[in-house]
Amino acid sequence: MTLPQRREIETDRRLLLLVGLVVVVAAIIVATSFPAALRSAKPETVNDAAVLVMLTLMIALGTLVKARVRIRSTTQSISWNETAIIVGAAIAPTSVVVLCTAVGIALASLRLTPIKLAFGIGKNVIVAWGAGTALAMTPWTWPPTGTAPLMLLGPLAFAYLVAALLDDLLAIPVIALASQTRIAKHFRSNLDLRLAGFAVRFAVAACTLVIIRIDPRLLLAVPPLVLSLHLAYSARIRGRTEQQAWQRLARTTDALNVVDLDTVLTTAVTQAAELFSADEVEIELRDGDRAVRGGTGGITFDGPTGKPTDVHGTIVPTPLEGHDRTVDVGILRLRFRGPVQLSEREQYTLRTFASALCTAVRNAQAYAELARVANEHAYAAAHDALTGLANRRHLLDEGTEQLSARHADGVTALVLIDLNHFKEVNDTLGHAAGDQVLVQVADRLRGAAQASDLVARLGGDEFAVLLRGLPAPAVAAHRAEMLLAALHEPFELDGMRISVEASGGISAAPSSGGMAELLRRADVAMYQAKRAGQRISTYATTRDTADLGRLTLGGDLPRAVADHEFVVNFQPIVDLVTGEVTSAEALARWRHPTHGMIDPLRFLEAVERSGLLPAFAEAILDQALIAATNWRDAGFDIPVAVNVSPRSLLDARFPGSVLARLRAHDLPADRLVLELTETLTLSQLDVVDRVLSRLRDEGVRLALDDFGTGYSSLSLLSRIPVHELKIDRSFVTTMESSAEAAAVIRSTLDLGRSLNLTVVAEGVESEPQRRALWELGCAAGQGHLFARPVPAGTLLAAMQRGSGGRPGTLAAPLHDTGAVIRLSQNRRQPGRPRLPHLPA
Repeated sequence: MTLPQRREIETDRRLLLLVGLVVVVAAIIVATSFPAALRSAKPETVNDAAVLVMLTLMIALGTLVKARVRIRSTTQSISWNETAIIVGAAIAPTSVVVLCTAVGIALASLRLTPIKLAFGIGKNVIVAWGAGTALAMTPWTWPPTGTAPLMLLGPLAFAYLVAALLDDLLAIPVIALASQTRIAKHFRSNLDLRLAGFAVRFAVAACTLVIIRIDPRLLLAVPPLVLSLHLAYSARIRGRTEQQAWQRLARTTDALNVVDLDTVLTTAVTQAAELFSADEVEIELRDGDRAVRGGTGGITFDGPTGKPTDVHGTIVPTPLEGHDRTVDVGILRLRFRGPVQLSEREQYTLRTFASALCTAVRNAQAYAELARVANEHAYAAAHDALTGLANRRHLLDEGTEQLSARHADGVTALVLIDLNHFKEVNDTLGHAAGDQVLVQVADRLRGAAQASDLVARLGGDEFAVLLRGLPAPAVAAHRAEMLLAALHEPFELDGMRISVEASGGISAAPSSGGMAELLRRADVAMYQAKRAGQRISTYATTRDTADLGRLTLGGDLPRAVADHEFVVNFQPIVDLVTGEVTSAEALARWRHPTHGMIDPLRFLEAVERSGLLPAFAEAILDQALIAATNWRDAGFDIPVAVNVSPRSLLDARFPGSVLARLRAHDLPADRLVLELTETLTLSQLDVVDRVLSRLRDEGVRLALDDFGTGYSSLSLLSRIPVHELKIDRSFVTTMESSAEAAAVIRSTLDLGRSLNLTVVAEGVESEPQRRALWELGCAAGQGHLFARPVPAGTLLAAMQRGSGGRPGTLAAPLHDTGAVIRLSQNRRQPGRPRLPHLPA
């Protein structure tokens, strides 16, 4: 059983108890009045039976002549019966008046339901008894003798006041309970009209008594007078009711003039329930499948349409449409628990109210749509469309507000995160796959961040996390580690597992410069991490100058490429036993007009992140191939090695460009060695396999640089068709003092022999290192022991001069000729020039 149903049952029970109490009291009064009426029935008191009949008919007629007022599904009547009761109490004993009242009310109310009939008889019997008792307490006599008529108005007024009060005290609680409204509201309702009606009816009662005293035959003039007064009073009541209804309608339509739809619906439901005295009001909207129900007490239901109501009876539906009836937003239903028929005025009021509600709903819906669009635009202006994270603008705004808040608790810091080699994912798998990776990265960063942090995507593969309320600056490094650790596990992408490397820079809030300076410092720290091969770096003022220099140099790159400011030096690779030059590696330098010769570590990263990588790579390759051609023409046919950026391998045009340069310089493909830096990306992307396979098929030789320092050396060898391995200089430098370094060199040499690959040791600085490497089985080496990087002409002169008068050599042999039995090996493979690793 629902709550409204329980309330309705409780109301019916209380109503039955109240009516029953009234009926019981009235029955007691009738039972005690009957014997008294018999004893007092004397001709000199009641004149004759005609007067008794007249009194009964007057009471019946006063009951029938009513001004009706509907309250919800119950129609209440304002009658003239108390006038007849007062007249009867003035001329007859109270017991007789009680019995005449019971009979007269019964005759006039036969068509009513039993409970209404019983309550009407009981209420008026009590009113008659009260009026008669009150008059008996005064010096009233009938007919009046020796007393001025005006002196009798006081007792008569007192009796009428008692009758009127008893009538209201008995009727209003029952009406309020039946209509489920407040009692006080009914006592205050139309109080002025009720008082005026009391005065008129009292005057009629007094006049009637005067007429009876003069000549009872003049009573024939009383009914027309009563009818005229009744019509005037009824018209006044109707006028007042209509005036109040229009006033309430005006207030209601004004209250609907809001832009919030929920407020519109709540106001409409509660005001319509009062305006039309309905038990329940329902508004059903076609847009959104929404229904709202309630009454004067508020909303009882707000949800989808179709749920049944607890109020059953009369339903008055009205469409919510405009004046031109071209727009229909829903339907308004008035529900009453009993039979109700709206008057013509109420029907017109209902149509007017429905039209106003239609306009209010449309306005609220339009405003809500505008607000939604505005919120979407505001959100889009502050958030990244792909990931849903805050964008750069939002980050700057939030950060500026945070830094300007003097009351902010704790330390504010910024972590800038950049994905390494992300362009390779886009170029290889497509931008849709790259977008999926970015979305997953955003989700992981969002999950790793705390509630007070702001995670943002600044653009491309760059993210930032604003850390707020840190207890100390050092905590920022720990939080940054947690953020980058969230990216450690591979990402699932269309059935593939993609690993993403990231670099992070941390900066704490500066004392000046605001958010722009905080972001710049985090950017400097991030590039410090990239250059140092670290995952995370914290901003240090002492290293900021270099970063500013790098940013300055970045602006000079277009001019440097156009003016051929990049030059190549060459470092030879020699046979460790004979000292003979077997190849040379090309190393790029920047001859800057202002800063002089610049080392690659200062500009390679900028080249990779710019769009100048293809032009830069071609310039270095051209110089390397020209040098190889000159050496060949001078009698030294040795290969030249050029370092290749992984980003170049993601360019499908790269193999064609390399082969075109070889043809242009009339060099066989096997005179070029492309050195590849060992990276995780190379082992994952199929496009790299295709590019390298084409180059190898054309005869270009491949070398894997810095072997042993990357992520997946063995998997690389199974995917990339290299000819040569280069042992990183860090192992050579520490081989004499570190058993682990010597073990790495030994295992690399064993791997090279097993796979039929040439192995070159980098960083050979001393003769003991040379001899130790040879004893381990290493055939070739490169380092300052033999030569530093020099221009091509200088290296050619050194080879022509030779060591000990032996052209083509740069070091004395380890053994005399014939003292060593050489095992058959693969043809020695050349080294390669070192090119910067350029971003994709």
